[in-house]
Amino acid sequence: MAMINSQAGAFDLDALAVSDRFRLFGFTRRDDYVAYLWVLRALDWLRAAHVAQAHTDDVAGVLAELAVAYDTVPGNLTSLRGRLDSLADDGVLHRLEDASRAGSLARYRNRQSVYQFSELGHRAYTAVEGVLAARVEDANLSRLVFSDILRDLHGLAEANLAADGEEIARRLTSLDRVMDDMARRSARFHLTLGDITRSTDASPETFLRYKHALLAHMSDFMVELDRYLPRLAAAVARVESTGISTLLNRAAEVDERPLMRHDEVLDDWQRRWAAVRAWFSAGSGESRAAELAAATRAGVSSVIALLRQITEAQRSGVNRATQLRYLAAWTVSTAGEDAAHALMGAAFGLRSARHLGGVHEDSELISPRLPWADAPGIEISVTLFRRGKAPTSGVPQRLQAADGIRAELRRRQAARRAAEQAAARELLSAGLGDRVLDEGQTQVLLALLTRALEARSVVAGRITGGSDGNDVMTIRLVPSPHGSVIRTEHGVLHLPGLCLELGSARAGLLRRGDG
Repeated sequence: MAMINSQAGAFDLDALAVSDRFRLFGFTRRDDYVAYLWVLRALDWLRAAHVAQAHTDDVAGVLAELAVAYDTVPGNLTSLRGRLDSLADDGVLHRLEDASRAGSLARYRNRQSVYQFSELGHRAYTAVEGVLAARVEDANLSRLVFSDILRDLHGLAEANLAADGEEIARRLTSLDRVMDDMARRSARFHLTLGDITRSTDASPETFLRYKHALLAHMSDFMVELDRYLPRLAAAVARVESTGISTLLNRAAEVDERPLMRHDEVLDDWQRRWAAVRAWFSAGSGESRAAELAAATRAGVSSVIALLRQITEAQRSGVNRATQLRYLAAWTVSTAGEDAAHALMGAAFGLRSARHLGGVHEDSELISPRLPWADAPGIEISVTLFRRGKAPTSGVPQRLQAADGIRAELRRRQAARRAAEQAAARELLSAGLGDRVLDEGQTQVLLALLTRALEARSVVAGRITGGSDGNDVMTIRLVPSPHGSVIRTEHGVLHLPGLCLELGSARAGLLRRGDG
């Protein structure tokens, strides 16, 4: 949670902004990326010497000095201006025109460009240098930071009680820096521990050489974390008891970032405190420190299990490398290629691919020239997929007597038919007029009206009326300029240009609904 909060700005970028920032690393994908790296190192050396804007002559001079100290500097960097322009196109550098460097009219007419790092460009360069300078041996779990965190939390509570906004900002900044460092150290250490446990088959001697120091380091960290965790949780609670909203507002008031609005600064301080609280205050779930303790215990267990495995392998003389060598020897000594393939398949659990196929329900819709990758898929039965056998209908099953179900269905059908007939009789006797039809009458009328509308035909270019009926009543649609209006419980139904007439199924039409 803490790392997600600290990187919320990166997650909020849209695709276009992400594309622009990835373009800053374009120099790492060029053919002569080493030359570009040394050019950026020269610019960074000038930046450290407070030369913000550098000319190509300045960069060439620094590269000559670096070539004396480092053998990996390219001997002759041709087209230095072109490389600087490429870096400027990628956004790593800013290109400016400096006419004051022109000592003569001829030089003034030529382009006098100076270059300086952009803010994001320098971050991209330092990120690349950080990856190149990273060493696996540096990974560690810092147990000394807990006392610093506890001291900052106590100082933060005292500063809030004293209404010292500047001290609050200093303490929060120190906490944010220490927490970020601890999160990065712990994540890096456990990643390195996973690499060590995966690479012991190739170099078990390296693991055995450092096993005692590794176990002692993790054990000391666990002891220190268990000792400080209750005190840190109590310190977080004490800070919040002094008024966390007041504390964050005071920190935002003395914040020295002029390019951010007050609400943005306050939101940033809230995210920072939420990250600190997530580390040491359990809240509704487990704290990040408790998760780190559980991961470290699991790491100790994995190291001990790996140590036992290596010790037993060395005692018996059989390890992964020995097994692979014996398997290779057996494979070479087999009678033929089929036996070698069978042996390797049994050793590594390899099986031949099972290809399934079938015929589409409508094969005429699919062109025979359509590639199989673009053709639509078909349904494959589970029996064919799991056992390789096509499904069959099987043995005919016994017919189950369902007299009770049939009787219940007949009863429901008779009841529904009786209700429809009763609603039709009531509708026929009362007519339409200005009355409001209930639910049953509305359903009967809509069913007959739908069939009557579908039965209409065109005669001499005009649509004639339609009719339909049941065993109780009939309806007829007659063209009329006034139309019809039918009122129901759900609203008013208008039939423009049609007059609705109701009649008995035997005696003819009796009722008419006019608008």
